[in-house]
Amino acid sequence: MKKLMILGAGISQLPLIKTAKQMGLKVVVISRQGNYPGFAAADKVYYEDTTNADKIVEIARMEQIDGICTTGTDVAVRSIGKVADTLGLSGISYESAQLSSNKWEMKQAFMEQGVRTAKFVKVSTKEEAYHAFKTLSPPLIFKAVDSGASKGIVRVSDAAQVDYAFDEVRKVTKLNFFIVEEFIEGTEFGAQAFVYDNKIQFMMPHGDIMFYGDAGVPVGHYVPYELPDQVTADIQFQLDQSIHALRLNNCAINADFILKDQHVYVLEIGGRAGATCLPELVSTYYGFDYYEQMIRAALHMNPVFPLHSSTPCACELLIAERDGVIVQQLNSNEPSEDIIQVSFDYEIGETIRKFKVGTDRIGQIIIKGSRVDDVLKRLGKIKENVKITLI
Repeated sequence: MKKLMILGAGISQLPLIKTAKQMGLKVVVISRQGNYPGFAAADKVYYEDTTNADKIVEIARMEQIDGICTTGTDVAVRSIGKVADTLGLSGISYESAQLSSNKWEMKQAFMEQGVRTAKFVKVSTKEEAYHAFKTLSPPLIFKAVDSGASKGIVRVSDAAQVDYAFDEVRKVTKLNFFIVEEFIEGTEFGAQAFVYDNKIQFMMPHGDIMFYGDAGVPVGHYVPYELPDQVTADIQFQLDQSIHALRLNNCAINADFILKDQHVYVLEIGGRAGATCLPELVSTYYGFDYYEQMIRAALHMNPVFPLHSSTPCACELLIAERDGVIVQQLNSNEPSEDIIQVSFDYEIGETIRKFKVGTDRIGQIIIKGSRVDDVLKRLGKIKENVKITLI
């Protein structure tokens, strides 16, 4: 029986763990301690910080694993690279993992490769932050370079916001610096892709449904995302350049873009699949199990990405507008072929947080249809029939 190590036990990793079990694999899950649903689904659990690459290598060697992967999180990618290199497994390299999980190193690699991206500077002190505000063109984004799930990102339009943004980012980052970059006014969207044996297997642009707090946070997605041919070609070119810049191979890719004046700007490229239901959208749109193919790639078992079908689909997170304790969760939607999933992440009586970042989700809706416009309208109606009551 092959043994797969999965880093992370949260709601984003749970479908990956369940799929591995359905494939007949022995699953070792590593995560820090917490109320994470993936622990119960695993064969074996280690309570360790997934960013501790040396410790993860030690456990991987002891367990004699055949593969390692994750989904929906950037923080574990570096450890995956270290394990893949050390044990000779299929997966992202440590060099690529470092480049794609640190936004400062990523941006420098983009500039060297000619990837179109926003102007940026490195900031360590408040004095440097104020200097960045004067020298770059506001609005700006203050951004931690070592975090995911939209944590440590604050938009700054006025000099009076600099102190607040500086302090908020420093609360999140473990480093003594972060980056400040120009905010590009345009349309945010993304793409999922997979590169295997140095070949892009597919590229699926997707529209984003955004929530705006300190910065924009995606709370939903939809496909297909219709764009002019020249823009689609630019997406492909910028993605190719980004992959070369970050030396990505044998991994899923989560790409964030902004479209301005018919030009595609690259915000970030992650060496893992996206969160917010994105693997489910890939599976629904193309008709193959994306989690299974990620696992097969990690085990070097000839993953297959057939692109013969295309089913319009959409997803959106369930979120709360305030902190509270759940006293009722009600889904009054009638069962329907177009509703793939309406799920809740918490039980009655559990405490939830007001939504600020992606990990504050409390559930999700995934649906499909014949036309994307109709799917989005249907998504709104389904959401109206889902009630979560707090005290």
